[in-house]
Order: sequence, then structure tokens, then C-alpha cells
Amino acid sequence: TEMALPVSSAGLVSLLVPCLLSFVLLRFSALLDPGAAVPRVKRSPPLPLRFRHDGAFKILQVADMHFGNGAATRCRDVAPEVGGARCSDRNTTRFLRRLIEAERPDLIAFTGDNIFGGSATDAAESLLRAISPAIEYKVPWAAILGNHDQESTMTREELMMFLSLMDYSVSQVNPPGFLVHGFGNYHVGIHGPFGSGLVNTSLLNLYFLDSGDREVVDGIKTYGWIKESQLAWLSATSRELQKNSLAPALSFFHIPNPEVRELWYTDFKGEYQEGVACSLINSGVLDTLVSMGDVKGVFLGHDHLNDFCGNLNGIWFCYGGGFGYHAYGRPHWPRRARVIYTQLKKGQRSWMGVESIQTWKLLDDENLSKIDEQVLWRDSDNDSYQSVHL
Repeated sequence: TEMALPVSSAGLVSLLVPCLLSFVLLRFSALLDPGAAVPRVKRSPPLPLRFRHDGAFKILQVADMHFGNGAATRCRDVAPEVGGARCSDRNTTRFLRRLIEAERPDLIAFTGDNIFGGSATDAAESLLRAISPAIEYKVPWAAILGNHDQESTMTREELMMFLSLMDYSVSQVNPPGFLVHGFGNYHVGIHGPFGSGLVNTSLLNLYFLDSGDREVVDGIKTYGWIKESQLAWLSATSRELQKNSLAPALSFFHIPNPEVRELWYTDFKGEYQEGVACSLINSGVLDTLVSMGDVKGVFLGHDHLNDFCGNLNGIWFCYGGGFGYHAYGRPHWPRRARVIYTQLKKGQRSWMGVESIQTWKLLDDENLSKIDEQVLWRDSDNDSYQSVHL
């Protein structure tokens, strides 16, 4: 026993010395070469996300950037005055910067096809370039995958892991404690303002879902769809959240569910310019969302020439519209983004719950024109919420 202590101490020293030496050498190499890669901690936004002191929370939806290799990747389907041969991924980056500066969003939601795999030589590099304005302006952001992201050098799992580790990202690979299909299924809660009684309560819930890419069903190629395990997690999460408060919720996924096609026959707002490209499989997404009762709006990507909002069974389904300049589009039809604006109700001496959810679109023209403003949901009864002292 007396001999065991010196042997154990010696073993500990033998483990520590290489670690310390490696650390010293790493720091020394960084001093010699400031450009060398060094480990660092992810820069995270203040969490949890919360409403501002004025009771507002603004989300910027960016759908289908289709980013490639930057300046070397040419634009598609643009008018000559947009830039012609000089038009590239840089136009997409410039548009995102303009929006951040003009709108000052509290969160950016990247809703899939963030990169166009066939044009991206290195997926990680393309993602870094595509997301860089959000990081540059220190804006919290969340991302999901579309059907093109994985066509470069990373799998869908690797992509979501990488996205979750990037600065200011609130993205997650998958929810802890649940076995769900795909990658990028997660919940983000938006809490009450600082200094309020609901500072620790989520007043708005955001559900992000992986709608897949492509699959073969009975020998027929089709787009992916949200699977049963994902819907089970979604329902369970909603039930648990509604035990605490009846907060409204929004959902984000890339590929539309089949019922969105039916909106052609309704009084939709916006442009319905191409067929809804969805899966042959109807997995019950709409039925699940209706049964949950908290989701007021769903925000989609995928079909770039559609930017409309339409109501299905009390839930609004809204396209973001094509954002990226390397994505297919239409000449003289400007690239666009969607804003989702949520406002708390202000009582005589308190903040209440969410009063309204509005949306509009911004065009990448000279004036960042604002179009199709509409109220998606308005709550006339906030009794289910505690008062929040101002």
C-alpha cells in the first residue's frame, strides 16, 4: 500500500506533462503564426432568447439561399440590371446584410437549402460564408436542412452538428431523450422580457423539423416527409409546454406537406406561381398540428416562386419566397425574405401574453420594399397568462 501512492502520482504526472506540453506548444505556435487555427469556445447568444423590453420579438426567415462558392458562383434567373455576369453569391450576402441592418431581427431562421450541394466545393466553407452576416452582426440564428444541403461533402448529421457549433447558433442536432428520424428536430422557447415576472416562462415556442430530402416509395422517387417519430416528439413537447402556459407556437420546415396544394382554391395572400413540390406520402403533419392546438403559423421553403400565406384548418402556412441568387427564380421578380413579428399585450401595469403575430415580406430592390403585411393571429383573451410587471 505504501508503494501504491508514488506509483499513482508518477502515473498522474506522466499524463499531465504531455497535456501541458501540448498546450504550451499550441500557444507558442499561435504566437509564431497568428493565422494558425487554435481551439476556441463557441460564441453563444444570451440564452434563453427573450422578448425585447418593448414587448416585441422579430424573426427573419431566410429560405433557399442555395449558396455555392462565393464570388465564383453565378446567379440564376436574374434581370440584366441586377448585375449580369458580375452577379454571384455575393448578392445573396449583400441582401442578408441589408436586411439585418434594416430590420434588426432578434432571430434569423434559415429554413433549408442553405447551400446548394452541387455547386459547393466544400460544405463547411460554404455554410460559413452563407451564415457569416448573422455571425458578423451577432444575431442569434437557427437552421434546418433542405433537400440540397447534403449534396456536397457532409452528411445531414454532420451538417446539423456543424451548424449547431457555429457562433450565435441555437440550432440543435436532435432533442435529448428522444429517438427521432432525421437531423434538426428541436424546440426553441422565447421567454418574457428581463425584469418581468415571466422572465423564466416561454411565451412563444418555435418548433424546427427535418422534412428530409429525397426517397423512393414503391419504386417511385419522391421528396422526403416528416416521419411518425418526429410527430410523436412534436406532440409530446407541445403537451409538456402547455402544462405551464398556453403560449402560441410557430413551426419551421423546408418541404411543404401535401395539403398546402389545396391553398390554390382559397383566398391566399401573395404569389402562387409554381406547383407545390411535396412528398407522395401524407404522414399526418396537418392533423398533428391541429390536434396540438398551439401552432398558429408554419413557415416553409423549397418552392422559390411561391411566397403566399394561406390558412388550413386555422393554421397559416407561409412560404418564405426565394432568397438566394444562385437559386432558381424569375427575372424581374426580386429575391425576398419574410419577417415574422410577435408582440406582447400591454396591460395597465403589466405585460400579458402574446397579443398578435404579424408577417410581411421584404424585396431586394432599391427600397427594400415591404409587401403583403398581414396579421396571422390575434389573441383576445390573455387570462391564461400571469401578469408581467413592467
